[in-house]
Amino acid sequence: MKGKYIPPFLDGDAFNCANCHVYTKQQWYFMKGSTQSNGYGGQREDDRFKISYCDHCNFPTIWHKDTLLFPSNISVEGPSEDLPNDVKLDYEEARTIINLSPRGAAALLRLGIQKLCAHLGQPGKSINADIKALVAEGLPPKVQEALDSVRVIGNDAVHPGTIDLNDNRDIANQLFRLVNFIAQKMITEPKEIEDIYNSLPAEKLKGINERDGSK
Repeated sequence: MKGKYIPPFLDGDAFNCANCHVYTKQQWYFMKGSTQSNGYGGQREDDRFKISYCDHCNFPTIWHKDTLLFPSNISVEGPSEDLPNDVKLDYEEARTIINLSPRGAAALLRLGIQKLCAHLGQPGKSINADIKALVAEGLPPKVQEALDSVRVIGNDAVHPGTIDLNDNRDIANQLFRLVNFIAQKMITEPKEIEDIYNSLPAEKLKGINERDGSK
């Protein structure tokens, strides 16, 4: 399983680079521009704009105050390969707008979680009930608490696809992580276990099936 993805953040000493995706140290600078007045040139520093460079690939991120201006759509880890296509589309769309509209990204991700629950065999009408059922099937209970904290379920739940004025970039980032985590636990890991089982020698599988009374 891959390591935790740390999205770019202002003045961060290290995070996953928006270009090479490697977790590495960042070098920060204020942006400077050349000026020319009455024939004399000079440099002007503007502390409202900052730029970081990745120690691994030297790719820059450019910030205005605490808003990431460039790149505009690669500051979040990609979707799990095992996500259903319709959920993956919601995820990717949220990923392209996270820097410009964290609220819009969060709305798309809540909708994606509802679709993911339906893909996992739940009715898809009540996320509260769906997540409770998935916990009974093996989803870690802490995920249920995390979904409550970002208002996907619980008394303060926001209806999937609805813009919530209280949402911010941190909430959106948590929702990205939760979508991929649910896919990891409920789709990827069971598939990996099935692959391991099916790769056992035929005589071993036969012995297991006979022992367990399988046909």
